[in-house]
Amino acid sequence: MSGIEKQLAKNQRNQVQNVAVLGATGSIGQSTLDVLSHLPDRFRVALLSCHQRLDRFQEQCDRFRPKRAIVTGPRNTEVDAWLSGTTGLSGTVGSSETVRGVGAERLIEAIVSDEIDIVVAAIVGCAGLESSLAAASAGKRLGLANKESLVVAGELLITAARSSGAELLPIDSEHSAIFQSIQSGQCKSEVQRIILTASGGPLRKWPVRDLENATVEDALAHPTWNMGRKITVDSATMMNKALEVIEAKWLFDLAPEQITVVIHPQSTIHSMVEFCDGSVIAQLSPPDMRLPIQYALTYPDRVPSPANKIDWREPHQMEWYPVDPERYPALELGFEVARRGGTTGAVLNGANEAAVELFLNRKIRLTEIAKICRSVLDHHDYSPSPTLDELMRLDRWSREEVFRWINIPC
Repeated sequence: MSGIEKQLAKNQRNQVQNVAVLGATGSIGQSTLDVLSHLPDRFRVALLSCHQRLDRFQEQCDRFRPKRAIVTGPRNTEVDAWLSGTTGLSGTVGSSETVRGVGAERLIEAIVSDEIDIVVAAIVGCAGLESSLAAASAGKRLGLANKESLVVAGELLITAARSSGAELLPIDSEHSAIFQSIQSGQCKSEVQRIILTASGGPLRKWPVRDLENATVEDALAHPTWNMGRKITVDSATMMNKALEVIEAKWLFDLAPEQITVVIHPQSTIHSMVEFCDGSVIAQLSPPDMRLPIQYALTYPDRVPSPANKIDWREPHQMEWYPVDPERYPALELGFEVARRGGTTGAVLNGANEAAVELFLNRKIRLTEIAKICRSVLDHHDYSPSPTLDELMRLDRWSREEVFRWINIPC
């Protein structure tokens, strides 16, 4: 029985489904737990993982009482104390105590076990790739918030999901909107294009000549979304949309020429699908990640949600504009990677993560991020069909190359 068939059978039996939330202390992880707390008759929090923020993690485990709790960060005295149970985590599941674990291997073992039905992949960055691949290979329903898994290893992840029968459901608001809208058609050939919307970030109205002077605080002042620091910087450069172009190519099996990006400052239209007859279907809602998270959990069902709703009694303006390539040079890198595939996604993602880290540490200017990524991408040893080991090696290489580019020791 395939993963999809197992999931539908469980839905039909109205059994409570066991959910693993990876990266529970991040913004997506917290929103996921909020959704799950509203649906206790459908879901049970069976596994939580975090990389850091142990205080918050302990509070989550005390509240949700998962069967397993795993820390993937480096071992230190605080982690050792937590592991021994001397710092809390007294929650229980039935008569069984929460089982604590440390390390990526323990996390993979828990994900692939029969105890887990649904995996929400909310680990930030390339660090989430291994667990996403494990869930896909094990035939789980995978709610994917970790776009880097598809950017770096899209072909490997899609192949694993197809082989195991796993369901791969997007949690990014844009890709969830595409997933919902595309169901208005009957087959893939009816899709003319998809339109990904972008807020434009906090610097959308700045003169282009002033962008090189943008501070960390300027780049983090997002006008509509409350997100983590890295993705907020990506929004300011539009690298987030570059990565979403690559993600959309893999999720929906589209040619790059079928993907368009427009700026939509209100962040109400989360994305659109244009069909061959000219009809455009869009998904609208206030900017609230709990809606796409819940849809990935309950699909194909729709149930009442804790997410914010549009107030149709209030006037609302919706605009969209073409993207200025001079203001957002990072976007073209995404289309290039979508066209070339192979090792380019791992290199672009690794270089960007390292460059954003340098910007947040005030070592480089915001406008240098795309330039650095361009340089690293141009100088790597390209392979059209890399193995996972090759992708991981190039991920490390690209990060090291960013530091060499600006003469900072790794």
